[in-house]
Order: sequence, then structure tokens, then C-alpha cells
Amino acid sequence: MSTSGAPWPSAAVLRTFGAAGRRPERLPGGRGSTWRAGAVVLRPHGDPREARWRSDVLARLEHTVGFRTPRPVPTLDGGWTADGWEAWTWCAGETAPERVEDVIRAGAAFHRAVAGLRRPAFLDTVDDAWSRADRAVWGTGSMPSGPTLDRLTAAFRPVRSPSQLVHRDLLGNVLFEPGEPPVVFDWAPSWRPVGYAAAIAAVDAVCWQGVEVERLAALGVVADEPEWSQVLVRALAFRVLTLQLLGTWGPDQARHHGPVVDALLSGAAGTLDA
Repeated sequence: MSTSGAPWPSAAVLRTFGAAGRRPERLPGGRGSTWRAGAVVLRPHGDPREARWRSDVLARLEHTVGFRTPRPVPTLDGGWTADGWEAWTWCAGETAPERVEDVIRAGAAFHRAVAGLRRPAFLDTVDDAWSRADRAVWGTGSMPSGPTLDRLTAAFRPVRSPSQLVHRDLLGNVLFEPGEPPVVFDWAPSWRPVGYAAAIAAVDAVCWQGVEVERLAALGVVADEPEWSQVLVRALAFRVLTLQLLGTWGPDQARHHGPVVDALLSGAAGTLDA
């Protein structure tokens, strides 16, 4: 069975990742396309350049008391991908998006560990909605017009914080297990200021997890980002543009995000510089 569009990994894919005979179990999250087969987690790998690079990096990344990651599972012939799939070791734990401060701290530990890595060239050409939106809000891609985006982009100011590799989708991709370091998984790489990754987590927490918008300033203290207001505005623009590119933005989404947009741009959250 071809996995391009297939909802589960085939027997051949399971076999090549050492999970022959295991019945796959769909996992929550991952847009419904992530599966567990025993000690192996399988998911469609997206851009193959990114997938191979990510596996190469995380196979040897040193963990710390502040974070760990799943290790990639090689194929029987020593590769990282097979028929559109990649595989990772299963890690116990639960996501806890309401623990946004702890998510930001785990992300900071992960970012310290990858700070010395060079920028991979594929970041300029990965062609998915998230990557296109990320490039647009940082001025290297096309930014469409629209009532919400126009308001946000009008507040953009230059950001001088240094860039490095970051994880741009932290909030739902950190597992917590008592007595163990948090697990940072499903790395979505970008070359941005570290505070931008924290800002996306903060914006997601306010928009979708019921965190009060007034807590954004305190989350900036946790993130220790000197240009917190600007990375927040870009984080919210990134999420809005991603929804537009995915075709899921409409009046309901605009109303849902409206109070956060208003709070950021009016300074009610205590975070936006004049």
C-alpha cells in the first residue's frame, strides 16, 4: 500500500522499522496520522530533506536534565525514511498545554542544546502552510492582505534578537512524565529568535487553552525575550496566516482571535511597545 495519503503504515513499513507483527494504534494529535506499534511511533515524514536532517541531529543530540527527545528509529538498511514514513522511539508521558510556563522552559532547554547547529538550506524551500507562513511574517515570503493580518503587520518593528534553530510548535509537543525530563517531540524547525518559539506557545495557550491574555507579559519574563512584544505579534500573525493558507480561516476564526489581537495591539496585555 502506498503511504502517500494512506491512513496507516503498511505491513512493509512496519517490517522495515522493526515493528513487524505489531498492530498499529492511532495516537492523539499529529493531525490523526501518527501511529504507535509497540515501542515504535510512526508518522508521515513530510519534506524528506527535513526528515533526514532532523533524524541525523536528534540521533546524537545530548539530552540534559531540562529536556529529552525521542530517538529516531532506523530502517533495516540503516536509513531514516521508508515509503513516506519515519519512525521514533515511544516515550511515556502526557501533553499538558495548560502548563505553558513549563513548556516554555522545556523549549528553552532544547534550544540551548541546538544553539550551535548551522542553518539548513532547506528552510528556504519547504513547501507547507506552516513554513510559508513563517517565512512571510519574517519578510522572506509573500504576505497576503486581510483585516486581521493588516492590523498585525502594521505593528511589526525590526527584531534584533539573534536567530538560531528553534521549535515553532512547542505547546502540544512536550510530554511530561513524573520523575523524568520533559520530552520535546515533533520538531518543526525554523531559524528565528528563541523568543519567537516561546511566543507561539504563549499565543496558542491564550487562543486555545483558556490562558488569560493578561498573562502574556508574565510569560515573556519566563521566556526572557527582550523583544517579547514583537515576537508575540509575529507569532499571532504566523498562526492567522497558517489558518488562511490551510483554508480554515473565516468569520468564526476572526471572532475567536479578535480579543487577543485587540489586547496585543492596544497594549492591554502590557506587552506591545509603541
